[in-house]
Amino acid sequence: MAATLNEATDPYCLQAEESGTLLRGHPWRRFAVLGDSVAEGLCEPVDGYPDVQLADRIAAELRATAPDLAYLNLGLRGLRAHQVRASQLGPALEFGPDLALVVCGGNDAFRPGYDAEAVDAEITAMVQALQNAGATVITVGMFDVSYSPAVPEPHRAGLGVRMRRLAEHTRAVAHRLGTVHVHLTDHPLTADPSIYSGDGRHGSARSDAIAAAETLRRLAHHLGPVDTDRAEGR
Repeated sequence: MAATLNEATDPYCLQAEESGTLLRGHPWRRFAVLGDSVAEGLCEPVDGYPDVQLADRIAAELRATAPDLAYLNLGLRGLRAHQVRASQLGPALEFGPDLALVVCGGNDAFRPGYDAEAVDAEITAMVQALQNAGATVITVGMFDVSYSPAVPEPHRAGLGVRMRRLAEHTRAVAHRLGTVHVHLTDHPLTADPSIYSGDGRHGSARSDAIAAAETLRRLAHHLGPVDTDRAEGR
């Protein structure tokens, strides 16, 4: 990453002209987030990038055109997919979201015994329950953290296989259930060390800025072109 690069000049981040138009007139007023440390927000600070995590960034952009947006982040580090469903789905449904972000499975994929089908079942159960309650659901295939310089070389290849399997399975679930899916695993920067933290498990502030931009673009695509009625909130 060039020394002078920052969020304002980063071509992969949200551009100034996008911020006010992407979600203009969006319909969402209750945003819930379920997941692990990616949802909670453990990004490592990077000079030139505000220390604001993924879900908070999305909520801020939603609030830019809907100041009354209610936001609940249930994300908690260290949880596996079945723990996310067991502890967070109930409170999320009680909150009554019309938009929900579900991001989990990474802690499962970090284990050599990762069971892709079991994680699929947990994600499916959460997505379907949220959709049945009337929410638009966002799912994510995260950056391939096996490229992080902090991952020990002996573990890199196996972790990469599992992370990519998680991403492909999540994408298949998303396609089947019709979520707004953000696939970051094959992003041009997935092998760039600047998007990873020093712990070998999480991203940097730059990765969260990029992930937020991609998520907002996918949400805008889901809504379709901005027309007069949507721009005016009708």
